[in-house]
Amino acid sequence: MVHFLVHNDKDDVGVAVVDMEQGGSAQGMTLDTQESRGVDVLMDIPLGHKVALRDFEVGDFVTKYGQDIGKVVATIKMGEHVHTHNLKTKRW
Repeated sequence: MVHFLVHNDKDDVGVAVVDMEQGGSAQGMTLDTQESRGVDVLMDIPLGHKVALRDFEVGDFVTKYGQDIGKVVATIKMGEHVHTHNLKTKRW
């Protein structure tokens, strides 16, 4: 079962296609390459939200769709929820 999708092989976040529960393992697929990826889920991640596919430090940039989508404002571990509490987009 696919739990998240990665839009571009350069992305370091995936998008949940189902609600993902803390403590579970999630399987993902990269759309560009059809490559499988796995991650241990460290936080509940709602459908449509982002999951970190690597560790991030404050000041790092996040890539989605092969593009920089914003700057990390709080440390993020691989498998955690990436959203407005830890990512500031350039738009806002």
